[in-house]
Amino acid sequence: MPVEITWWGHATCTVEDSDVRVLTDPLFARRLAHLRRRRGALPPPGAWRADVALVSHLHADHLHVPSLERLAEDTRLLVPRGAPRAVPALRRLTHLRLTEVAPGDRLTFGDVTVRVVPALHDGRRLPVGPHRSPALGYVVEGQARTYFAGDTGLFDAMAREVGPVDVALLPVGGWGPYLGEGHLDAGRAAQALARLAPRSAVPVHYGTYWPIGMDAVRPHEFHAPGDEFVRLAADHAPQVAVHRLGHGESVRLEVAR
Repeated sequence: MPVEITWWGHATCTVEDSDVRVLTDPLFARRLAHLRRRRGALPPPGAWRADVALVSHLHADHLHVPSLERLAEDTRLLVPRGAPRAVPALRRLTHLRLTEVAPGDRLTFGDVTVRVVPALHDGRRLPVGPHRSPALGYVVEGQARTYFAGDTGLFDAMAREVGPVDVALLPVGGWGPYLGEGHLDAGRAAQALARLAPRSAVPVHYGTYWPIGMDAVRPHEFHAPGDEFVRLAADHAPQVAVHRLGHGESVRLEVAR
């Protein structure tokens, strides 16, 4: 059975594996604070459908409560441990089945197991304040082992902590002209690809949102990361098939282990 990956923009993807639909970091907004969606139509209502939704960390472009409100009754929602305390609005999502998770946790949904792995990123809701929740990645294990990195920087134990994977959904950019600590740009994402050695990769987290009024500030940082990742991945990990998707596009991958 093939695994299908659909990229809806930013860090939002659907992973369909073994008749289970997994949705990552749902963000269905045209505008978020100072950010505006500049490429790709808003995901259609069909994108809101999932058996399981994964939230990697508490930043508002990854944990977006209005988008989570659109998920169907009884959708399972996995959030970093401590998230309801840090983001009280989560408590009103009574139609969802919310579970707090931390690295090392494993949860099974039908024929799919979701394994929670660490990420190197600031997990706080706000730029200042206590560190109450970890930033996470997830490995969706069914017919394939699909790694969703969320936001992360490179870290020494990445290959060991993430484990063998078949598909990697890696962030390659951001929503502004500069990336801070704890992020992958196209070059670092290509290095991560060499460490992880999956069969396939899909670049995400670029070319969707951009600060209002900054259209002329280093615009190549908005447009270029996907193509740059394809080029650099060919140098660092030539054995990996990279699929650069457009917004709303899908790729079906046959995985034989």
